[in-house]
Amino acid sequence: MRKRTAAVVVIGNEILTGKAQDKNASFLIGELYRLGVALRRIVVIPDEVDEIARTVRDCAAQFDYVFTSGGVGPTHDDVTIEGIARAFGRAVARHQELAEIIRGYLGDDVDEARMRMADAPEGTRLIHSEGLRWPVLAVENVYILPGVPEHFRKKFEAIREHFRVEPFHTRAIYIREDEFDIAHWLSQLAADHPDVEIGSYPNFASADYRVKITVESKEAAAVERAVAALLSLLDPSVLVRTE
Repeated sequence: MRKRTAAVVVIGNEILTGKAQDKNASFLIGELYRLGVALRRIVVIPDEVDEIARTVRDCAAQFDYVFTSGGVGPTHDDVTIEGIARAFGRAVARHQELAEIIRGYLGDDVDEARMRMADAPEGTRLIHSEGLRWPVLAVENVYILPGVPEHFRKKFEAIREHFRVEPFHTRAIYIREDEFDIAHWLSQLAADHPDVEIGSYPNFASADYRVKITVESKEAAAVERAVAALLSLLDPSVLVRTE
């Protein structure tokens, strides 16, 4: 079963210099997983048109969905729109529907700084949703979202169901054994069950267990087969619990 994949491109000098802390990528990690989408890349890049264009072009070619964060305001350093346009070889033009939305809120006597928010790459799609005053902009498989976390979350939550696919199925096994002692079993399990992903996570903060092993796949039956195989390899005395 083919996985849907995604990348997150966080854009902003303020993130790279520590003036602000990114919260949007970590938010999407959980959201995309719950939607059944495999997040494959998170990139943080500066407010530079060429860098944005290169990164977006690369991610759009490799992944099903690309979500950008930041750089969509009215000031000189908000260059995400231009960068995305360049990524696809398009011009930036005034989007008439966006311009009408702005005039609807502010009237016809609106200044150019505010009207700049209606500029978008040619061919931009507008995704409307109830509760959103301003639609989400999308170009090909790239979804353009703001950098302010509250606005980012609201916009993504408005469109999140567009991305829902088959869920991930995950089981967890907790054991009282060091990773060194189970590494050979996990290698064997991975070789025998290539249709699942196996994770091993040591725990140093609690005496309850030493290692948490996860088994994950889009196919529930494949997970159960791998878990049964793993339990048959382990000494029952080291098993703490399964979830």
